[in-house]
Amino acid sequence: MPTYAPHSTISSRRIPTPPSKWLVVRACSGPDAPGRGATLRDRTEASGDGAGPRDRTTASRDTTMPGDRMGPAGGGPVPKDRTAPRGAFRDRAGSSWGGPALKDRPAVTPGSSTVPRSRSTAPLGGPVDQARLGSALTRLAGTPVERLLSRPELPAGQALAARGVPARTVDGFLRPLLAALLCDPELTTSSRCADLALRAFAGGGLCLPEGGAEMLPEVLAAALPPGTVHTGVRVTAVSTTSVTTAEHGEIHCRAVLVATDARAAAELLPGLRVPDFHQVTVVHHTTDDPPATGAALLLDSDRGGPVAHTAIVSEVDPSRAPAGRALVSSTVLGPPPPNVDTAVRMHLSRLYGTPTTRWETLAVHHTATAVPVMRPPHDLRRPVRLLAGLYVCGDHRDTSTVQGALHSGHRASAAILADFGATAPMHRADPIPTTQAA
Repeated sequence: MPTYAPHSTISSRRIPTPPSKWLVVRACSGPDAPGRGATLRDRTEASGDGAGPRDRTTASRDTTMPGDRMGPAGGGPVPKDRTAPRGAFRDRAGSSWGGPALKDRPAVTPGSSTVPRSRSTAPLGGPVDQARLGSALTRLAGTPVERLLSRPELPAGQALAARGVPARTVDGFLRPLLAALLCDPELTTSSRCADLALRAFAGGGLCLPEGGAEMLPEVLAAALPPGTVHTGVRVTAVSTTSVTTAEHGEIHCRAVLVATDARAAAELLPGLRVPDFHQVTVVHHTTDDPPATGAALLLDSDRGGPVAHTAIVSEVDPSRAPAGRALVSSTVLGPPPPNVDTAVRMHLSRLYGTPTTRWETLAVHHTATAVPVMRPPHDLRRPVRLLAGLYVCGDHRDTSTVQGALHSGHRASAAILADFGATAPMHRADPIPTTQAA
């Protein structure tokens, strides 16, 4: 589901990731004003503390979108035609977050293509509330990770209240945003993990990989020597020196790294802990008359239906939609309701302020084990080296985010190189020979 940094490291070499497309964030509130909400602009402008641009290295992820895990972006090439400026969140009127009061929105009638403008009182509150939130997020973006990890650990929802954040700011923006980033609508996640997610958001924004999540592994695989990657091979057992497959027998090797989800890893490595999971359902609709919200991720701050967040993904990446049509992807967190498509359509009609009865349903994907739960106390650095020659990585070894999975993979590869006696920096190491065992 996202890409986050301009480069990823694999097989000791640095290779580019696919271009990322950016999303605006819009918090919607008010059942009588469909589509009403506030958008965010540049966090550094809003801070009022003179802070300038910062390093965009991210520490955590994300939300669930059309087959992707979307999340905070770390920069990289940004196409000019369908992206917001790096680190910027724009109101359609050009208002800056923490600047002049957002203008009142006109009423919207069903079927109207007009996108109502933000009210100064909802969901982010007035200019003072917005400035305070902007300043807080700006400071958070510059806070060292180790300092965040030293904070007292509480469930995220309790921590927000304990820090004196106004209830209207929590309920109107932070709660729906964190629910989207963590796939946890009740905010039972460790406050440390939530702080990492907000830090990443404040330092980078949200993006989707152009062409879909599958583009990232394809780009990574394309940079490796021919014959290095084999797909469609079912592994039945692993050891420190071999991998047993269902179709190809036993393959001998110098080391094994299990890079799978938590359940699959536990099947191959008995004794590995299997966490609880957050359920996620993604519903894809297509229409030839999309709402005029543009490349915005709409967050439902009222929790007035099953949809936690939704976006017209084709406004971000046109390649994902059928020719001549728009793709609307919406995420339901937790157990889906009965007749999920009907319930989602009704909620989307209120969020977008337009009829949805003629929208075509492309797919409904429910994943019962989508995201590992991170209740406190949560170990963000679970061991990746089980034995010399046997390693494991994934979001279940770090934070339950794409960035967490990537970070655990980096830790595992560093452990492998250390066990092999490699001393050179990973991005300067020689390519793996084509004849070397996997």
